[in-house]
Amino acid sequence: MPAGTLNVAAYDTTLRDGAQQQSIAFTVADKLAVARLLDNLGVAYIEAGWPGAIPKDTEFFARARTELELQNARLVAFGSTCKAGVSAADDPQVQALLDSGAPVVTVVAKSDPVHVERALRTSLGENLRMVRDTVTVLAAAGREVMVDLEHFFDGIDHAEAGAAGSTAASSATGPAEGAVGGEATGVVGDPELPYPIAVALAAARSGATAVIPCDTNGGTLPNRVGERVIRLRAALRRAGYADCTIGIHTHDDAGVAVAGALAAVEAGARQVQGCVNGLGERTGNANLLTLIADLELKTDFAVLPGDPAERARRLAELSAVSRHVGEIVNRPPSSRLPYVGTKAFAHKAGLHASAIRVDPNLYQHIDPERVGNTMTMLVSEMAGRASIELKAREFGIDTAGDRELLTRVTETVKAREAAGYTYDAADGSFELLLRTARGDLPEYFRVESWRASIQARPLPGQRLLSTEGDTVTETEATVRLWAGGRRFAVLGEGNGPVNALDHALCAALEQVYPETADFELTDYKVRILDTERGTRSVVRVLIDITDGEETWSTVGVGTDVVEASWEALTDGHIVGLLRRGVEPR
Repeated sequence: MPAGTLNVAAYDTTLRDGAQQQSIAFTVADKLAVARLLDNLGVAYIEAGWPGAIPKDTEFFARARTELELQNARLVAFGSTCKAGVSAADDPQVQALLDSGAPVVTVVAKSDPVHVERALRTSLGENLRMVRDTVTVLAAAGREVMVDLEHFFDGIDHAEAGAAGSTAASSATGPAEGAVGGEATGVVGDPELPYPIAVALAAARSGATAVIPCDTNGGTLPNRVGERVIRLRAALRRAGYADCTIGIHTHDDAGVAVAGALAAVEAGARQVQGCVNGLGERTGNANLLTLIADLELKTDFAVLPGDPAERARRLAELSAVSRHVGEIVNRPPSSRLPYVGTKAFAHKAGLHASAIRVDPNLYQHIDPERVGNTMTMLVSEMAGRASIELKAREFGIDTAGDRELLTRVTETVKAREAAGYTYDAADGSFELLLRTARGDLPEYFRVESWRASIQARPLPGQRLLSTEGDTVTETEATVRLWAGGRRFAVLGEGNGPVNALDHALCAALEQVYPETADFELTDYKVRILDTERGTRSVVRVLIDITDGEETWSTVGVGTDVVEASWEALTDGHIVGLLRRGVEPR
């Protein structure tokens, strides 16, 4: 590692805090798979769940002992301090943390005096006793112990505003500390220290290796995060605990989670907590992948292990990790995520494209390959010849500076987008348009006719409406087409006319092109373009199709949703055959 490089530990909480996002649920197998991905990436800590409180997490830690061999990360069990009035040695939850076998334990402690008195319904002194007792028991058992200071930043606000127990005057942190449940004496040498910092000092004195201020409500702006981390750092240094690591845990409710974490690092924090793809409750946690990229590429800090070459190799896995975790949780990552999103390096305007043709870095803050991503050109009515040329290269098509072709395609794109098409969201349809203009689009099949029908026909003795209030309908579609020198007439049934047409088209094509059996429609979007015309409006349909390895998008436009869908469906199958390198039969 180069001289002067500063290290920041990446602490992932996707499997614990990320799982609190609505509709996110990990199985034990999911957690094991994600942990392996994170370990390969090189994060320092993986917080995997709350054993003892959640049965699935208890099972995970049991299985992890024999099924998980981590090379870079340390596994973390998460829990809380012991209960008020209960010794940590007698608290079943604390025992469950020890029983998990995790080498690292992070306990969450209330650090806001308002939360202590209103949520925990105990005294400030007892809360400090709970922190000290819990950390002492866990550290004595040989665990590395960290303490999440919940509501730390709000706690300082409340303390400075004169909320109940605003100072550490009721803290128990010195030699005169009270017994279980007892009130406390002041902080030695600093009776006016805000309570959240007193909690951090109590943790450090009891053996915690790290204290982590948490912006639990996600509303603290970066400058205030930085100021308060500096204040905490100074207090730890004065108390003789400068070696206690300060971390940072931010939520994105104000849209500044990553910025707040970076401000904390600049102020002295040396651990950053977050979730892959910014998962987490409400608006999510800080995106750990963004933090890793920012710190590795924009600062002198090192977050990933290894020499510079090894760190660069790991960094190039960021986009793959983002996608893989998205697949595991069945929640595709946003295309606009920094660094790893599919649109993170997408360019649309013609002016940008002209500059990018000269030097891609003119409109990109980094080379996308450094984070395992790629640059893409979005073709639209704003496109110029440069945009068309660069997009053609993505498909392996060399336009060879054919100005007449580029001009013709550019004008066609603008005219068709004026009619309702959109090519920045349908790269497959643009490839077909380009190849048609070049005269090199293969004819895989020729459609003779298609028809879809819906009939409301209740069974004998039934009403037209079902017991749920839905109309009882039958949908079928007939497709007649030529492929491989043969004529096919296929009847398809489905859940609605588009689904029936899809079934009929696939059934016909698979007889000549078995490759299409792998094609699956994964997304379907309908938009009414001129709503003021009512039922006479123009409709645009966008679909995504995948073959299990690659996904492509096509667009259809028509005065009827079925007509528009049919265009997008047929184009989608043609694109799939092209991408597979299939020759017409």
